Amino acid sequence: MTIEQAVLENLRELQSEQQQEVLNFVQFLKQKSTPKQPQRSLYGLWSDLNIEITAVDIAEVREEMWGNFPKEFPL
Repeated sequence: MTIEQAVLENLRELQSEQQQEVLNFVQFLKQKSTPKQPQRSLYGLWSDLNIEITAVDIAEVREEMWGNFPKEFPL
């Protein structure tokens, strides 16, 4: 008996709610094993827009975002 046959034989003996759980798990395993698409670089997304972001630009934005954030939290 193959694994597939054993799974089907056991699956048929389960109630429909349990069969749904098995189906959900199988779909989860398929999704987990599907190779993920590589994320596109932001540089590639705006390459034709002639946008130049420097380390200085990033530092300025970080300072603007986090400048007023408290350094320590009162207990």
